[in-house]
Amino acid sequence: MTIPSPGQILKAEGLTPKYSFGQNFLTDPRMARRIAEAAVVGEGRKVIEIGAGLGALTDHLLEMGSTVAAVERDRELVPVLERLFEDKISTGQLHVLEADAKKLDWQETLRTLPKAEAPWVICGNLPYQITGPLIEKTVHMARQIERAAFLVQKEVADRLAAPPGSKTYGALSVFVQAQFKVKREFIVKGGAFIPPPRIESAVISLVPRPEQLTEETPAFRKVVKSAFAARRKKLKNAWKNLAADDVVQQAAEKSSISLMSRAEEIDVERFVTFTKNLVSLTDI
Repeated sequence: MTIPSPGQILKAEGLTPKYSFGQNFLTDPRMARRIAEAAVVGEGRKVIEIGAGLGALTDHLLEMGSTVAAVERDRELVPVLERLFEDKISTGQLHVLEADAKKLDWQETLRTLPKAEAPWVICGNLPYQITGPLIEKTVHMARQIERAAFLVQKEVADRLAAPPGSKTYGALSVFVQAQFKVKREFIVKGGAFIPPPRIESAVISLVPRPEQLTEETPAFRKVVKSAFAARRKKLKNAWKNLAADDVVQQAAEKSSISLMSRAEEIDVERFVTFTKNLVSLTDI
């Protein structure tokens, strides 16, 4: 690591973590390196780093040869990052952006970085309170990026990677797995952060499926959300409002789905097939 630790930087700058921003700064350089390795496979990548904070992950991404757009919402941290990485900014390897990652156009940001043909990567230590919207944005970028890697709550990582039949398998699992191969890489204990969170975190990697199962259409969202809205309901009841009973039955039979099943028993591929069959039979 070529920069001071987050604790040293906070002390030198007279700063404290902002609870309102969900700031938990990663302090373990080994973990920062492992996250960078989960995100970047090979040199010459163009990376959007969400929530650059005090540069712990940024440092390793740059060391691995990536061109980085470091996105940071906290205006007090932006000048700190600019001082820490002044040399990398001067060469064009790093661009520091003061922006809200939820509102930023990620695709346009990646286009503006050098190395026009380089694969695109998204990564970061995601603030817990906005993890959902950022994962959703990543899903919509699935056809443009090579991979993504995020540090998130362990509970969220488990849901994203959950297989059918497990207690944590839900709508989020289906939406993400329809676009990506999801892998929970490793656990990060609370002691690796300042301040230490009360819960464990985990790193997930998202690699786009070679063949996209489906676009996240309104029909697909409606089918999946309806199925999981009341987990104890059988699909016969959960999908009652999608279309006439005989139409739902016909679409289910064509998709090898028993309407006496519950949502957590249905794999991603059958949710996709059911949606396509239902759309072919009705105007959902």
